[in-house]
Amino acid sequence: MKKLLFLCLLLCLGGLAASAQKKFKPWNEWSEKDALKMLNDSPWGQTQTDTNTSEMFFSPTAQGSGRSSGGVGSSNDRNAQGALNQATNLNFRIRFLSAKPIRQAIARQISLKNPQMEEQMKGFAEQTSDQYIVVAVDYDATDRRILGPAMQAFTSANVGILKNNTYLEIKDGKRIFLDKYMPPSSDGLGAKFVFPRQAEGKPFVTPDSGYLRFYTEIPNTSVKLNMRFKIQDMTYDGKLEY
Repeated sequence: MKKLLFLCLLLCLGGLAASAQKKFKPWNEWSEKDALKMLNDSPWGQTQTDTNTSEMFFSPTAQGSGRSSGGVGSSNDRNAQGALNQATNLNFRIRFLSAKPIRQAIARQISLKNPQMEEQMKGFAEQTSDQYIVVAVDYDATDRRILGPAMQAFTSANVGILKNNTYLEIKDGKRIFLDKYMPPSSDGLGAKFVFPRQAEGKPFVTPDSGYLRFYTEIPNTSVKLNMRFKIQDMTYDGKLEY
């Protein structure tokens, strides 16, 4: 009986190990749904959703009753644009752009829309990063009218105001802080937060690091991002990708 229980335990552990080493089909065979899942709901890409319920109920402000501050959700803003009368979601897409599967998902999206681009995208999809960890943050919303403040926050930010409040953290509490920042551009990849890959002469992230947490606050805005990624799930084609 003990031998049987021991064998069952070994089989269970073997099953867990197999699930951790998930097999992926070649990226150039992914569907649009596959690519989106990799970008927004995977070990390398997650979504933080901020919900604003202030627009669910609207009481009109009489004309001439005074000036509002003009911020998002203010009376002037509502009168000019119309009340949303519903909760609104602002989605922040947090992705490890330095991880191969994220670049492959982007390459697949592009090649699905423009098949002639597939060969050109291979270099981008397959390149490796050995110097930096790059986190890309894009954003979208259920109502485009609430995108303005987020767009302004990321566009006006710079490494000087971000560096003390932006870092990657592992399970033992060690952190590496922001090295470079690139605001959103026409490439459609979002804002890019760049961190050194090495700390004290060795890789900051190892298979035993537990988790990798991305945190940033943009001063004088409501943007605060906090997302944790499990290191044990970030193995891709036999290699730790981040």
